[in-house]
Amino acid sequence: MFSVVHGFSVPKSVRKRGAARLAAAAAVTGLVAGSAIAGAGAAVADTPGQQHQGGAVATIKGLDPDASDAAVIHHDGGDDQNVSAGLFQMVVDGGGTLRTYCIDIHNPTQQAAKYQETPWSGTSLSGNPDAGKIRWILEHSYPQVNDLTALAKSAGLSGQLTNRTAAAATQVAIWRYSDHAKVDAVDGQAKVLADWLTKSAQNVDEPKASLTLDNPAVSGKAGTKLGPVTVRTNADKVSVTPSEELKAAGIKVVDKAGKVVTGAKNGSQLFFDVPAGAQPGSATLSVQATTQVPVGRAFASESKSQTQILAGSSDSTVTAVAKATWAKQGAIPALSAMKNCAKGGVDITATNKGDQAFTFKLAGFTYTIGAGKSKTVTVPVAEDQAYDFVITGPNGFKQEFKGVLDCKTGTGTTTPSSHPSPASAGGTSSGSTGGDLAETGSSSSTPMIAGIAVALVAIGGGAVFFLRRKKAGTAGH
Repeated sequence: MFSVVHGFSVPKSVRKRGAARLAAAAAVTGLVAGSAIAGAGAAVADTPGQQHQGGAVATIKGLDPDASDAAVIHHDGGDDQNVSAGLFQMVVDGGGTLRTYCIDIHNPTQQAAKYQETPWSGTSLSGNPDAGKIRWILEHSYPQVNDLTALAKSAGLSGQLTNRTAAAATQVAIWRYSDHAKVDAVDGQAKVLADWLTKSAQNVDEPKASLTLDNPAVSGKAGTKLGPVTVRTNADKVSVTPSEELKAAGIKVVDKAGKVVTGAKNGSQLFFDVPAGAQPGSATLSVQATTQVPVGRAFASESKSQTQILAGSSDSTVTAVAKATWAKQGAIPALSAMKNCAKGGVDITATNKGDQAFTFKLAGFTYTIGAGKSKTVTVPVAEDQAYDFVITGPNGFKQEFKGVLDCKTGTGTTTPSSHPSPASAGGTSSGSTGGDLAETGSSSSTPMIAGIAVALVAIGGGAVFFLRRKKAGTAGH
């Protein structure tokens, strides 16, 4: 049973963002990796940071001057704005490169922003009925179709395309569905291609993650196998590496039959085999692979840099982490967090595999989850707000989940800055034509960001928690 000792409520409305921030890049869960708390008998203070569900992590380099061209955004009232439209370049942590298009036209890129592969549910695509059409465009245009003569023929063009005009046309067509913007390519051939892509696009399903883990936060009693943690990947194989803490505790990573594993594949189930004499604690295992990230995967940044969508990938390093918590008796909790753009908040899932109830505090309020129970609480967070959940419990354990709920694109009702943002990472090369993508937004007046704890205290007793029952032993991911 998950009981609220001292409840509160937050209005389920979404705050309109400030004029300077016209768009949201959903970062989730963007990002949101499940992460476990230490057992009630052990103190731990995990390093706070971005939550990531697994996959590629990359740093944006900027707009490719050889694959971008001019476009124009049409504003109501006739105040048009010239921008650059085309492919961005990213460098993957651990090796690899990505090529992406923007799906957040009115928001600037941030210099050297870090991006994480993110499910659509953690971005503005979650509520966009045309999200699948964007993936169709990606798969039927440049650079996936790099035979420009064939692409021109498909679109019924009378002239020739270049890498620059093909990329600009593709970006324009994507913006029409990602932001529902009134935008055109300047080049005549690019304009025809963009119109053909827009008209031809069909809804297709979201691509699966390059690498992620089902049930990445597990817990249980010493002397048992904790899990399963299920591998989901498009790679042929992944390496499995236990942390030094796992090794020191004598805990082995095994398959369902109890055999020690060092590698896995899609669908493999991993377990933490905890010796009966292990002292209470928690530790992680990591999985890693080299693969191409599927076209259409979203990439979001916790720095509120404009959201991107993948157009092409080299062989790249992808990773994911699972965490286990164990004890001999008492409460044995595992907690995970995931952004939920559809509900306008962050899902906190708590599982207690112990034999006693587990009580913890969040933002000054106390909650209890019964032995053998699991529940998910959706904590409302205002759009574009930073949150910092510090969860504390008995014997000094601590877990922190940080991020920004950034689930919506801008409306473009405020005129974007006519000068590149100092924080921009895109389109600064002299090879690009027209305004920079980073010009489609202003970074001079960042909206006020408040931590969720402060927001909840300020609002007082007005909020609603949305609870949905989870099967015992299942953590959200």
